[in-house]
Amino acid sequence: MRTRLAIKTHALLERYFPERRLFLRSDNDTRFIRLKPETQAIALAGSAVVVAWAIVATAILLMDSIGAGNFREQAKRDLQTYQMRLNDLSRDRDQRAAEAVAAQQRFNTALSQISVMQSELLASETRRREMETGIEVIQATLRDTMKQREDARKKLAALESQMTEGGTLTASASAETDNTLNILSEALSRTAAERDQIVADAQDAIVQAEEMQLQIRLMEEKNDRIFRQLEEAMTVSVKPLDKMFEAAGMDPDRIISQVRKGYSGQGGPLTPLSLSTMGGELSEDTLRANKILGDMDRLNLYRIAAQKAPFAVPLKDPFRFTSGFGYRWGRLHAGTDFAAPHGTPIYATADGVVTHAGWSSGYGNLIKIQHEFGIETRYGHLSKLRVKVGQRVSRGERIGDMGNTGRSTGTHLHYETRVGGKPVNPMIYIKAANDVF
Repeated sequence: MRTRLAIKTHALLERYFPERRLFLRSDNDTRFIRLKPETQAIALAGSAVVVAWAIVATAILLMDSIGAGNFREQAKRDLQTYQMRLNDLSRDRDQRAAEAVAAQQRFNTALSQISVMQSELLASETRRREMETGIEVIQATLRDTMKQREDARKKLAALESQMTEGGTLTASASAETDNTLNILSEALSRTAAERDQIVADAQDAIVQAEEMQLQIRLMEEKNDRIFRQLEEAMTVSVKPLDKMFEAAGMDPDRIISQVRKGYSGQGGPLTPLSLSTMGGELSEDTLRANKILGDMDRLNLYRIAAQKAPFAVPLKDPFRFTSGFGYRWGRLHAGTDFAAPHGTPIYATADGVVTHAGWSSGYGNLIKIQHEFGIETRYGHLSKLRVKVGQRVSRGERIGDMGNTGRSTGTHLHYETRVGGKPVNPMIYIKAANDVF
């Protein structure tokens, strides 16, 4: 059976690949090589396989090159868009900060004006009370004078009665009566003049008080507008920061409390208002002012906290993400990889203290920075270290250069964030800050 199959196969191959002889001639001899049909078929099949493999490999390389080029271009466009968005957000933040400063200045001016108006109102109120006291004294004097006049009239009536009964009035009694009447007339005239003057002064004081009340109402309306602008500015500024810390899994109240412990000094323009010109309870404006000052204090504490938490990106030059946080081939990849040219500057993402700067197994050259709130960041595979253990660094300070040391397949930065020693996705912090920084 095998012989027949071999014969048929040989006959079929001989039809398409007839036996050929290759002659090799030299100066002294002539030789030939016989090429059987099977040999020719094997050579043709091998050549076809080689050509097919070359075509497939070339196509794969071309597709990979085109895909990589498109990915790089897309990454560059995404990076440019991201940077433009960051610039727009930064300009908007600066504008909001300038508006808050201007509103604070307007608020301080309004407070000083209110203080002046309140002082003037108190002075007017004091004058009015003095006038009321003067009126009461004059009225008492007038009552005494009128009583004396009534007594004089009674005496006069008695004298007239005596004169009627006696028929004559002595000259001395008549003179005394005239003097008494003159004194009473003068006293009544002075009392009437003083009364008229006090009434006129009281009317002037009432007019001034009404004008002062009108000015105070206008000032209160102006202050209300200023308060609304300040409250809106504080809401616009504080709400995104609340959302940023919440998105990063950080309790804003706990963070504020922790930062406040390290910055417990008080004084200056952010001290709450606690004085009342009348010595009573705080006014509504004072309570609103205290709330705004509290929001401004919270905003300032947020600014300090944002410097101490890793919300920044460790690179400022163009880069591309090559690997994210999560499990790969059954093992946890505890950080995020950023790819860029060799030697690209690496920056600290928050204020902190360097706890490690040297070689560390698969990390290669590694830098560890301990931050507030129990957060630690790690920067691996560096080509150069620019900090030392124990050194205090600030957010945005250059700490090393990108490299390919340790267990690495190419130049990149392996960036980790750990909270309480446990790895956390660094992009949680970076994405949380996208709408703020």
